[in-house]
Amino acid sequence: MRITAQGLNRATLARQLLLRRQRLGVIDAARRVVALQAQQAASPYLALWNRLTAFDPADLDAAFAEHKLVKATLMRITLHVVHADDHPAMHAAMQPTLRGARLGDRRFTVSGLRAADADAVLPELLEFAGRPRTVAEVEAWLDARLGVPPKGVWWALRSYAPLLHAPTGGPWSFGTRPSYVAAGTPPASGGKDIADQHLRTLVQRYLEGFGPASVADVAQFALVQRSRARDALSALSGVLEELEGPDGTRLFDVPGGPRPAEDTPAPPRLMAMWDSILLAYADRSRVIPPDYRKLVTRSNGDVLPTLLVDGYVAGVWRPVEGGIEATAFHHLPAEAWEGLAAEARSLVALLADRGPQPYRRYDHWWTTLPGAEVRVLPGQ
Repeated sequence: MRITAQGLNRATLARQLLLRRQRLGVIDAARRVVALQAQQAASPYLALWNRLTAFDPADLDAAFAEHKLVKATLMRITLHVVHADDHPAMHAAMQPTLRGARLGDRRFTVSGLRAADADAVLPELLEFAGRPRTVAEVEAWLDARLGVPPKGVWWALRSYAPLLHAPTGGPWSFGTRPSYVAAGTPPASGGKDIADQHLRTLVQRYLEGFGPASVADVAQFALVQRSRARDALSALSGVLEELEGPDGTRLFDVPGGPRPAEDTPAPPRLMAMWDSILLAYADRSRVIPPDYRKLVTRSNGDVLPTLLVDGYVAGVWRPVEGGIEATAFHHLPAEAWEGLAAEARSLVALLADRGPQPYRRYDHWWTTLPGAEVRVLPGQ
């Protein structure tokens, strides 16, 4: 079966709950979309606001407080919010990537410790982190335990150890000064074979939320070697469907995964920074027109909050006095602006109760952005 580029776009939007808002609770919704990017504390809230009817941010606060949704370093060595039941397999699948990226880095090796030394301290660290600990507390503990400058050691351990970010309070549950708590699972063991078994689970979950996808897409989503992605897909060959992409690329999908008609309407959305649909593929043209990729993904990896029009990135947005400033990279029809205006009114109301400028620190990027049309969409 062959699928078009537009068909792939609509498949992603359907699985990511972006063709129409759904009547789901935040926990079920997070499980459906697999993982929410969480480098910036407000982004999971905005991601779910985009996807759910009558979204109440207090429900997400409660899910974090009750440990039903958790925030941790996972895919692409970045912060994600995932369902608590998904975390153990995802973390185990990512161990080769997380360990290799941290224990081989000079920021760790300059301490004079070996990987085995870091592994040896993990059980005691997890016991110490049985309740939430600040960075200062952990570094003081490591200093006393290891007798070496703790900064680089902790930088490595906090990425690959089974640790979660502990909620620290409003307005978005996690502040700028993180605390950490043990995930309640032991350090990963069993080596590459066990990691690869868990990677197959991660790949299947990925396809449920983002398929159809190629080997390169899987590798990009998780930041694993393509050989690992290829082996995981091969091991799942008996349960996956295969399709041909628009350029002949071999694609994989779960049976029964939504693939709506390519002419299915896609409503406008104001997407959060680092929204997963912008980062989950090697071929990001599924959602981002190639000419716009460098505009929304900046040189240091920041991914700006975007306008989604007819399923594709059409510009960026930021809160300003009086509403939402929308910068379109090309001409938009009147009905698109009307839809964006309705979204802006809803978003301003959400932000007013939490924090009206969650992305203020990124405003400097706007000085270099082109804009075919810039409008301030009123908040009322």
